Amino acid sequence: MATIRLGDEAPNFTAQSTEGTINFHDWLGDSWGVLFSHPADYTPVCTTELGTVAKYKADFDKRNVKVVALSVDGLDSHIGWVKDINETQGTTVNFPIIADEDRKVSELYDMIHPNADSNFTVRSVFIIGADKKVKLMITYPASTGRNFDELLRVIDSLQLTAYHKVATPANWNNGDDCVVVPAVATEDIPSIFPKGFKEVKPYLRLTPQPNLD
Repeated sequence: MATIRLGDEAPNFTAQSTEGTINFHDWLGDSWGVLFSHPADYTPVCTTELGTVAKYKADFDKRNVKVVALSVDGLDSHIGWVKDINETQGTTVNFPIIADEDRKVSELYDMIHPNADSNFTVRSVFIIGADKKVKLMITYPASTGRNFDELLRVIDSLQLTAYHKVATPANWNNGDDCVVVPAVATEDIPSIFPKGFKEVKPYLRLTPQPNLD
């Protein structure tokens, strides 16, 4: 079983999906990506999750993020299930769902946790940067649906901190003040962050979010 850590290159794979054959790295191109697994088709929590992602597609698009789902069920099952998702969730599934019957991708990304369930994937989430590196991993049990508002919040933080010398504090949301990283000397802050800053402690300096007008 693979072990993936933050900063590793996301393993590449080729697989069948509801939108045709996908070579993962080629499909991502210059975009960020969210790869998330669900335990099985025709299950209630997963139905609500995929419906939610379809409704949030525009929010992912404006962040240059592609989303792709996966389960160990087959392509015919996926196609039939999409009809149920569209009907019950009042949306149209607008992203690919990978068919991983041979568990190749699931094992590549360590999505099957035998002590939880030896047959089905847990609710894994991988956020992958445009550099193909793994930026975040979250694992939920099969019984707990994901909060996609939280995933968008994390993506906002990841994309902000990738390009600016800041970190985001607890409960940060887009538009809130940020923490100046310790590597920036206090005397250098004005030239890097012209919006100003507040020094709470020498190691805790706050500045307005730098990528907002």
